[in-house]
Amino acid sequence: MPKGTGKVVAQNKKANHDYFIEKTYEAGMVLKGTEIKSIRAGRVQLKDSFVLIKNGEAWIHNMHISPYEQGNRFNHDPLRVRKLLLHKKEIAELAGAVKKEGYTIVPLKIYIKDGYAKLLIGLGKGKKKYDKRAEERKKEAQREMERAMKLKY
Repeated sequence: MPKGTGKVVAQNKKANHDYFIEKTYEAGMVLKGTEIKSIRAGRVQLKDSFVLIKNGEAWIHNMHISPYEQGNRFNHDPLRVRKLLLHKKEIAELAGAVKKEGYTIVPLKIYIKDGYAKLLIGLGKGKKKYDKRAEERKKEAQREMERAMKLKY
């Protein structure tokens, strides 16, 4: 099964707007208690989250997983830092790329694959304002062409 396929639970739509995604990686997550139940219920948000590499390990910060309603005392801290499961080679690749100027690791989407929660992360280079405007113009031109074709028939 190719990476990024499965039941998509949450997406970071802003990531493709703010970054040029050059390469993607599929990572598992170390979850506690009722976090997987909340993820399956779709109560997760990637909006302001980011990935850091410390001591040869990848960690995701600011990913919000809401407490599970029936979890009572077994619930977790919604914004806790979670460890990502990647191969050593992938972590070394990401760490080397982040040291280059302008690169960052961006969470793209969370999905359920074979019963496990997976996180698709991308190696991205930040877009400048003029890049975003140029892309917006291109999308608008594409929409106009589609409208014209629709009216023609």
